[in-house]
Amino acid sequence: MKIIVPMAGRGSRLRPHTLTVPKPLIPIAGKPIVQRLVEDIAKVVNEPIDEVAFVTDRSFGVEQQLTNIAKSLGAKASVYYQDEPLGTGHAIMCAKASLSGPCIVAYADTLFKADFELDPNADAVIWVKQVEQPEQYGVVKLNDANEIVELVEKPKEKVSDLAVIGIYYFKSGEALKESLQKVLDANLMHGGEYQINDGIKGLMAQGKIFKTGKVNEWMDCGNKTVTVETNSKMLNFIHQDGEEHLVCKTVSLENSEIIAPCYIGSNVKLVNTKVGPNVSIGNDCELIDVTINNSLVQNETRIENAVLTDSMIGNKVRYNGKYTKISIGDYSHFE
Repeated sequence: MKIIVPMAGRGSRLRPHTLTVPKPLIPIAGKPIVQRLVEDIAKVVNEPIDEVAFVTDRSFGVEQQLTNIAKSLGAKASVYYQDEPLGTGHAIMCAKASLSGPCIVAYADTLFKADFELDPNADAVIWVKQVEQPEQYGVVKLNDANEIVELVEKPKEKVSDLAVIGIYYFKSGEALKESLQKVLDANLMHGGEYQINDGIKGLMAQGKIFKTGKVNEWMDCGNKTVTVETNSKMLNFIHQDGEEHLVCKTVSLENSEIIAPCYIGSNVKLVNTKVGPNVSIGNDCELIDVTINNSLVQNETRIENAVLTDSMIGNKVRYNGKYTKISIGDYSHFE
């Protein structure tokens, strides 16, 4: 099984956090988004992952990090570049050398929880989540055999309540590649972009059988608010499942309290501080006289004299709520 991960987008809705770190490498509960994504996919498919192909922007300079993520699954890493923002179909075709055999295409700003099994009789599976307002999403239309026969974007009339979450399984990577190549050759674009949906429609026209894979939870990382919410949800899932130790042994506590669930990285110092619930703190951070909950703090950051909630703080930040001389970059928000 191969996993193809398009992740060349600039993550503009998550600025300023994506000015120095690509969105898929922002940590959620102590691991980069894209690492959690491919690990959870591996659990669902329940078979070895042979290769993870990442499609990124060459300016990101994250090849070694991506290679390490693939190796953690025992898989080969392939890194491809999308030099122009020409859509999802184009991004997947940037990795066409890896489109062979069974493969999963997964966008790197989506996390999920699921326990379904892939249908062995399907030519393809589109992962979906039942939603309350389907008119806000792209949804699937099913026939009487529960096969997907159409993709409908933001339907004005009810088609179904099963929203497409951005993860797809194809039994034949070659078939997907051939269908998407036809889309590119025909210059079939929407808003200046080539879309995966047109490749899927081509496969449906050939009579390929598409089934649904229903996920229990669908978590977005598109902007600051939902990323903080996703971090909190993931911490709770991990805490409930007892999957991993969430507080490193090198954490130093001085008159401080940690309220689970929290993730706290290595060499973190807490002084007169109350952390949690639902807080992730990266490595080499220092918090002094701080109360913080429902928040995400990245690496090498120092925070003093602050009460924080529903907050997202980047790397190498220096924040002291007591002082008035400050330096604040573009796209920063204080509410």
